[in-house]
Amino acid sequence: MSILESILLGIVQGITEFLPVSSSGHLAILQNIFHVETNGSMLFDIMLHIGTLVAVFVVYYRDIWKMIQEALFMVADIFSNLKTFCLNKVHKTSLKYKRIVHNSYRKFVVLILVSTVPTGILGVLGKDLISAAGETLLIPGICLLITGVLLLMADLAKEGGKLPKQVSYKEGLIIGTAQGFATLPGLSRSGTTIAACVLCGLDRKFAVKYSFILSIPAILGAAVLEVKDVMEDPIAMGEIGIYAIGAVFAAAVGYVCIKTMLLVVRNKKFKYFSWYCFAIGAIAIVGHFLI
Repeated sequence: MSILESILLGIVQGITEFLPVSSSGHLAILQNIFHVETNGSMLFDIMLHIGTLVAVFVVYYRDIWKMIQEALFMVADIFSNLKTFCLNKVHKTSLKYKRIVHNSYRKFVVLILVSTVPTGILGVLGKDLISAAGETLLIPGICLLITGVLLLMADLAKEGGKLPKQVSYKEGLIIGTAQGFATLPGLSRSGTTIAACVLCGLDRKFAVKYSFILSIPAILGAAVLEVKDVMEDPIAMGEIGIYAIGAVFAAAVGYVCIKTMLLVVRNKKFKYFSWYCFAIGAIAIVGHFLI
């Protein structure tokens, strides 16, 4: 892989990871059409996704730091409640238990955990299918058409106002399931999860935050599962340097695109991305039968 190819794919990743047009779909299309050889593509994909994660941390660092703090406090409260339980049993007392989820950030932490469960299950069960789907233009093309429909539905959905305290765990499971299916190339992760959030009645600004913070455990989990395979296929140091350049571009472009998405969702401008997905999806499907 050349530096120029790495930069190009990094820019594509940064744009399509956060704008609702499917990063995996575009990468699959580019690699099928231009026959780009990454010589260790799994490592390159991981580094690109880590680059986009950096963008998420930069934009939402206050929320993420607060969530980490509250998660640790929750663990401490759980152990405190276990201690109280033991004391009540042994000494026949009636000591009160601490309420674990008592503020918005704690509820948000639990919602992210709940949403991550179906994402992880679908990701593991569908790993081989996802890999095979990226080797053809047909599946990404069809999934881009589906993404376009979801974006139109999100634009037409009535305004919601739910914040963490009003979001049910059932809705968290729905959003996580949507993210699990979005591992298919062409089905935009951000577009699918934001659409699911909006259709569940979440506040639009919070829907964007939910979608992007939810990507953190999903991407990290996928990276951990792929590390073993990466280690079995040694990569030259020169290639790693080239991959790192792509990751830097993915992070920089991703930061700009997250800011853009906040405006897009708030102003209900998904329809423009929907038309784009319809066009690229149609081109991919036609290309499948012509190439």
